[in-house]
Amino acid sequence: MVTAQRLPPSLTPLDAALAAVLRDVGPVQPIALPPADALRCIAAEMPALRAYPPHDIAVSDGWAMRANDLVGASSYAPLPLAEPPVWVAAGAAMPDGTDCVVDADAVDTSGPLPQVLAEAIPGQGVRRAGSDIAVGRTVIAAGEPLLPRGLLLARAAGLQMLRARRPRLCIVNIANGELTAQLIADTARLAGAEVVGIEAAPDAATIANALDTDGCDLIITIGGTGVGHTDAAVNALASRGTLIAHGIALQPGRTTAVGRIHTTPVVALPGAPDQAFAAWWAIALPVLDRLSGRRARKTLALPLERKIASGVGVAEVALLTREQGTQQDSWAALATGDLSLDAIARAEALLIVPGAAEGFAAGTVVDAYMLPE
Repeated sequence: MVTAQRLPPSLTPLDAALAAVLRDVGPVQPIALPPADALRCIAAEMPALRAYPPHDIAVSDGWAMRANDLVGASSYAPLPLAEPPVWVAAGAAMPDGTDCVVDADAVDTSGPLPQVLAEAIPGQGVRRAGSDIAVGRTVIAAGEPLLPRGLLLARAAGLQMLRARRPRLCIVNIANGELTAQLIADTARLAGAEVVGIEAAPDAATIANALDTDGCDLIITIGGTGVGHTDAAVNALASRGTLIAHGIALQPGRTTAVGRIHTTPVVALPGAPDQAFAAWWAIALPVLDRLSGRRARKTLALPLERKIASGVGVAEVALLTREQGTQQDSWAALATGDLSLDAIARAEALLIVPGAAEGFAAGTVVDAYMLPE
């Protein structure tokens, strides 16, 4: 006989559930990754870079010369040279003793002696050593995601491997949750995680067997958190480890559960995409960020265009879009508490209204998390 899981008579406050699942969770050990594999992973401490370019180089094709030797040269008063100057191509190292590049037509080589027809200034047509990357600079600060611009620096500096943190996330999809599982997997990869997918039938024994912590830093289950006869994810978690809370004061996402198997945190997400999306941002993503050693995510503070109403006692997830104003931009709410797939797709930012608040009045400045893509 299968015992249906039950929600407790009172919901666990979001802050309490999050604090409990984050307890004793720390960053994973850094690993060495080639730049091609490090995209969006979270940077660990890295050695200082060498200067780039390592020496002065020519910006364009022309004659490499010393500017002080060309003072007074013009087409009316050509300056003869004792020997021909050195021709350099764009990107070539500047010859010793030169500090500028003059155009091809600035030197007349038709006569017995080459003649300079124009002045120049030091540094003209030259990219100085270290002008792109100063010596001692780091690729990116530890705790920040490695993005294409940072990888550009790494490749320019000739780094073959980068130190980064990439937690391993195991997603256990419990029957018919493919749409939600794919949403969470895509979002997790965007946050720098390595994702492993597992399928499990909706019975407690099968789910419990799938909750294998070997090689996983965080386990996410999809579906099976409700109180129906086939919902068994929470019972499976309780049988394998410690169930911290089932039933979170979060809308949407009330049937979310959190726990731990040995030292590995587990977040059981509802199967519905909107509920899983909300619980991911409110609970699972902070756990992943802690494992990644990521710095606090950036927010954008703008006033609300209209009031956001919320019930006291339950944290609510609001999806926002940015409205341009004549004097100041503002946040407009697309959805609060009940999130359509269209609102999820269109949203530019996410706001978690605390359970202690009744919402926010129009004009209130709120910090919203930007939804990265």
